[in-house]
Amino acid sequence: MLKGSLVALITPMEEDGGIDYVALKKLVDFHVENQTDGIISVGTSGESATLDIDQQIEIIGKTVEMAAGRIPVIAGTGGNSTSEAVELTRRAAQLDVYACLLVVPYYNKPTQHGLYQHFEHIAEAVDIPQILYNVPGRTALDMNNDTVADLSRIPNIVGIKDATGDISRVAEFVSRCGQDFALYSGDDATTLAFIAEGGHGCISVTANVAPKLMHEMCAAAIAGDLARAEKLNGQLAPLHAALFLESNPIPVKWALYEMGYVKKGIRLPLTALSEKYRDQLRDAMAHS
Repeated sequence: MLKGSLVALITPMEEDGGIDYVALKKLVDFHVENQTDGIISVGTSGESATLDIDQQIEIIGKTVEMAAGRIPVIAGTGGNSTSEAVELTRRAAQLDVYACLLVVPYYNKPTQHGLYQHFEHIAEAVDIPQILYNVPGRTALDMNNDTVADLSRIPNIVGIKDATGDISRVAEFVSRCGQDFALYSGDDATTLAFIAEGGHGCISVTANVAPKLMHEMCAAAIAGDLARAEKLNGQLAPLHAALFLESNPIPVKWALYEMGYVKKGIRLPLTALSEKYRDQLRDAMAHS
């Protein structure tokens, strides 16, 4: 089980929308140097919705190659088409990724029974560790605790990224899903509380910008040093808020551009961060 701060890595792009692999290598090295505990390649923050299957697989493969065994790489392979998610997961599994992250299907709004069948089918089709991803703010559908508990009994479904911000769920996951089921917060602002209730870490947007602080905060929380964790989280709190002033990954890509790691590239329908939010994000970055 991976514990700690896992980064939901952005996909650096040229201004014409092409993939900037030189910048990707810089980002991978940046996270290795700053003790990030794992990389998620081509998740929501990686603009998976604007990439075709071949592009997603190429980016995942390059990320694994650049990581060179120094840091685990988890591939984002979810989708609202079960057959497409199977194809992505199968192809990613051939790239020596640590696991795959599978989002709740978006837009088509299946029933809880449909969700169970979707994830069960992918797990049975591809023999690789798989992590569920529940983010109702993006998918317009909440995977309930009963469905998570049922899915946790499938041997290669090994954890969940819960981005609901509902800390009351953690205790139920702990009691119903078993000690070996990994629990990751997908909500940076509530990560400390999530870990304090029994979670194992986070899959973080903030870690793109402040990787060492996120690693240290998670490590302190996991070790039970809540005083230190609270102090570090206080430094991070303005960044947690500012990175969601507009839809993710708009602010985080702009922040990394300001830091000199990436170019301005972002794919439509996403656009660059609005001028009115830039000073607020700069201030948050200065405090972290």
